[in-house]
Amino acid sequence: MFVRNQLSFSLFGVVVATLFFSLSLTPSLLPRDWLFEGLIGGVNAAIGYGVGCLLEWVYRRWIRPRVRLPASVTKVLADRPTWLSAAIKVAVLLGCVVVAIVMLVQSARWQREITALMGMDDITTTGFLRTGALSAAVIALVIGVFRAVRWLIRWVAGELTARVHIPRQFALPIGALIVTILAVTLFNGVLAKAFFAAANSAFSVRNGHTSPNATQPQLPERSGSPNSLAKWETLGSEGRWFVSYVPSADDIARVTGKPAREPIRVYTGLESADGPEAQAELAAAELERTGAFDRKALVVVTTTGTGWVDSTSAESVELMYGGDTAIVATQYSYLPSVLSFLSDKEKATRMGKLVFDKVYEHWSARPAQARPKLLVYGESLGSQGSEGAFTGLSDLRTKSDGVLWVGPPNSNRLWREFVTRRDPGSPEVLPTYADGLVVRFADGRGDLWRPSSTWLTPRIAYLQHASDPVIWWSPDLLFTEPDWLREPRGADVSPTMAWYPIVTFWQVAADLPNAQGVNDGHGHRYGTLVLDAWAALAEPPDWSAELSDRIRNYLEASAVRERSLK
Repeated sequence: MFVRNQLSFSLFGVVVATLFFSLSLTPSLLPRDWLFEGLIGGVNAAIGYGVGCLLEWVYRRWIRPRVRLPASVTKVLADRPTWLSAAIKVAVLLGCVVVAIVMLVQSARWQREITALMGMDDITTTGFLRTGALSAAVIALVIGVFRAVRWLIRWVAGELTARVHIPRQFALPIGALIVTILAVTLFNGVLAKAFFAAANSAFSVRNGHTSPNATQPQLPERSGSPNSLAKWETLGSEGRWFVSYVPSADDIARVTGKPAREPIRVYTGLESADGPEAQAELAAAELERTGAFDRKALVVVTTTGTGWVDSTSAESVELMYGGDTAIVATQYSYLPSVLSFLSDKEKATRMGKLVFDKVYEHWSARPAQARPKLLVYGESLGSQGSEGAFTGLSDLRTKSDGVLWVGPPNSNRLWREFVTRRDPGSPEVLPTYADGLVVRFADGRGDLWRPSSTWLTPRIAYLQHASDPVIWWSPDLLFTEPDWLREPRGADVSPTMAWYPIVTFWQVAADLPNAQGVNDGHGHRYGTLVLDAWAALAEPPDWSAELSDRIRNYLEASAVRERSLK
């Protein structure tokens, strides 16, 4: 009996599950391989099955008892052969299987269209058919878990009836409430804390790892050097890489053809000081020690989760200014960005504000004519933390000489304010705010100079690709169609992509882990577009198209070299 109950299913639930599964195979922002497609298809199909079961229950409980069919129809239904119901069920099931297979074949075609838009290798149809088997396994797992929870609710209700003598009709909802409270408490409290504690512990071990190609700097211009107040072993894995993989003055001179200085890079890790405030104080002390406030440009970077800083962005500024620069960054988490986004957003915002305020305090204490350009940078979760240092546009313009934020998450406070209040008629994927007088959004280098050439200083720029799921993923996708899908699609987004309740939320969520698994210029890969943005925000006096091309070539080669070494 138990096995038969577990193998039973709702036919209408299967139909709705097939619909949800088919919709999940439609295009999203990025190409997906069979593994991601199978996982997301299974999750959506399981949700669809639940929706179908709920609708069927509503029909049986509330609608069918109130609908009176003609006597002739009732008689035909009562006299139908027993084999007919089984035949209909088999036919419907076969139809669902055929629909699923057809959609899998069509989905492989859609995925090839997206890979073509992004200049990537094609996905084979035969390989993509593995999606169906994986999705079926996911559906079975989710339904099994649901049925286990349902059994638990009934068991609790039975105990309440037997031991406390609560009537059955009241025991069931009370049992459901008890199980729900326990589950929420367990997952949001005990399990969540245990998971993030375990993850933090695991990634703290990784934080102690040092790439064999990351060597302790000897120059006093670097944190981690023998002269540094922030010791090499305390910088963390990403910090040690940041201060060791730096273009030298000779490298910069070869690219620019002009004398260059050794760039200053300051970094403090979680173990460099006791707490965020002490880290910020140490970072400011390191800037003073290295003479950072006497350089032409000073960049305050808010890192991503593990303390990572994009090398291309850092090197862009250093080569533009002939090494006469200082960059300061701090670590606030052991966790990678995805987990930090879930658990450490407040840490990112707090650290972004602490470090900027401390740097600004030292910077503003100097005579105006003796200050470097004060520039601000953050990518992904780093942009969210960096935004936390400012109350609004006026504060940004008062305290900085230029701001570059790359691939901002949809929940960024200032980004959301600018996008929501964009000029009428401008699209969400590439909005225009206040005619672009101060804040601009760019998907490519030409966008930085639109809609007009009047761009007041200090300037703020957001880089955002139409295909970047980090920007467009939001819980609102569950039940609200976003503007970026109502409006014309971005150039690298499939015109076939459409919004479906619940389904699109999970599709874009599945794109997040692959956000950087595409070519530069798509997804969360911004490449040398950051060079164009820095040149637009803080162009040095001797800037030229020829110098830009030479630096770009160096950056592209450096990125390839870094990937092979790190």
